[in-house]
Amino acid sequence: MVLVLTHTDCLDHVTPPGHPEQVPRLEAVERGLRGLPVRRQDAPLGAVADVLRCHPQRYVERIAASVPLHGWAQVDGDTYLSPGSYRAALRAVGGICAGVDHVMTQGGRAFVAARPPGHHAERETAMGFCLFGTVAIGAMRALDLHGVSRVAVLDFDVHHGNGTQDLLWDERRVRLVSSHQMPLYPGTGHPRERGAHGQITNIPLPEGSGGGRMRALWQPALEELRHWQPELVILSAGFDAHRADPLASLMWEEDDFAWLTRAICDLANECCAGRVVSSLEGGYDLDALADSAAAHVEELGRQGA
Repeated sequence: MVLVLTHTDCLDHVTPPGHPEQVPRLEAVERGLRGLPVRRQDAPLGAVADVLRCHPQRYVERIAASVPLHGWAQVDGDTYLSPGSYRAALRAVGGICAGVDHVMTQGGRAFVAARPPGHHAERETAMGFCLFGTVAIGAMRALDLHGVSRVAVLDFDVHHGNGTQDLLWDERRVRLVSSHQMPLYPGTGHPRERGAHGQITNIPLPEGSGGGRMRALWQPALEELRHWQPELVILSAGFDAHRADPLASLMWEEDDFAWLTRAICDLANECCAGRVVSSLEGGYDLDALADSAAAHVEELGRQGA
């Protein structure tokens, strides 16, 4: 049974009216998961010590100090803080860390339904709706506390995870694979961006390419990971590649998210006793987000090791 980690604090990260990364996104995910056989747990408040595995103290202090008492503070062209944002971001960190701890000690799968998202947050830069690099923090926790030496971080959000790439650029113990529409925000993710040790694989997808192109390119990437034998798989699960999403145009369907989740779970079953931790990233059409998240979590549960 998939462990779903979330917290009502994540509803207190409030963005200005009309902003795509809005409170109803998490409500849509909850609607999608309703009726699925999942086990639920409150995401704990993340420890600053975990954030510091990826971000320097001065950056964490700057984000905390920027939180307004009322209204909004803008920290990037499209990234805002409200009074509850810092605590919400720490819940996302706590969720990924608790998910990692759970699957490493008890096995199984976990899905972190939290916001703000994280994969655009660079070492000292909040951007793209993101404050802390959630999945990178989870990977570093697994490496530092659970004795593993090979973690696969897989990102299928429609936007390139420039923050995750920045945070893991020098980390030879992590293999990062990202598929994303190109050209598109944030403009990174070219195949030549390989990491300090050649451990990063970027898979650009052209506008309108659809699920068939995605499947053809993910299959060899997953096969390469089989040879590497990861001991844990962490996912940046963005659902904004859906054909209905207003911010991109990759034209995926719910079946494509289900196929990719199933293929990743097959990899995990073969290499690491099925251990997968997934963390919510993008997805901005609420109905498509609900349906796609449901398809993703249903596959996480169906493919249990």
